[in-house]
Amino acid sequence: MADTLTIRTAGITTVQDLGRVGRSRYGLPANGAADQHSARVANVLCDNDERAPLLEITALDFACVSSGDILIAVTGAPADLTVDGQARPRWEPVSVRAGETVRITGIRQGLRVYLAVLGSFEADRLQGSCAPDTVLGFGPPLRDGDELRLRRSCPPLDHPFSRIPLFRLRAPVPAFPTTWSIDVTDGPDRAEFGDTGALLYDAPFTVAPQSNHIGLRLRGAALPRRVTRGEILSRGVPIGAVEVPAGDELLVLHRGRGVTAGYPVLAVVTATGLSALGQVRPGQTLRFRHRTLDQAVTAHRARRAAVDALRTRVRTALDALHILR
Repeated sequence: MADTLTIRTAGITTVQDLGRVGRSRYGLPANGAADQHSARVANVLCDNDERAPLLEITALDFACVSSGDILIAVTGAPADLTVDGQARPRWEPVSVRAGETVRITGIRQGLRVYLAVLGSFEADRLQGSCAPDTVLGFGPPLRDGDELRLRRSCPPLDHPFSRIPLFRLRAPVPAFPTTWSIDVTDGPDRAEFGDTGALLYDAPFTVAPQSNHIGLRLRGAALPRRVTRGEILSRGVPIGAVEVPAGDELLVLHRGRGVTAGYPVLAVVTATGLSALGQVRPGQTLRFRHRTLDQAVTAHRARRAAVDALRTRVRTALDALHILR
């Protein structure tokens, strides 16, 4: 019998991966982890493939227990991680013995926490991804008592008496500020806004409670178009499109967005900005920061290089402990 991970307190938790890459051409939203950086790092810390299934825990407390010895990693928003009541580090691998309860409580500053397990676990897939799709009704949230079948176990690694943390792998931990700064590049309709387009960068916006993984609604300054070429026909829009409907509200499309829309797109959130945007809580404020395409690509490459370097350190550490893939 395979070992299982049993959910004791589900809160709002889903099985996620990095989404359905390349399926927009078929009308399917990408979906996947809202904070792709934190999800990648969690899997890398467990020496999993970056696209392996993991848990995305949103806002509320969570608890689980494994029937076997496992190695986990918890990343994402600041929160309290305990194993059988003992505080354990986040953004590092953590050894968990069979029957010990893993709890994640007090999620703060950000919105989402990610929990990966060495070897990952079994998950249903749709078009190559286990990411939930709320429109199609695929991948409902987990419930108390649900069990996930683990793909492998891991012998206990931490010291049973001193509880000294075993790893110091220096994962690239992003900032979780009070006011977020979200990087964007110019959108396809930037010219239609003329001098009012600069207002996007001059004032903060507040995230409305109606925001979710499909998109964020932002309240702030009105951004009227200076040049109107009639109605915009529905067209393909990228993840991260900053749409400007009439009024004083912006729509920022995220990973669950539909693949077409008809509002003017003033800006597009960068790849690194999207991960930050996945952590912004309703009621928090954010500011947009303009970046050129070269700056956006450079920032993305630097973040990916940091994750690749982390993977090298993880594999070196696990190989030294004879924990082989």
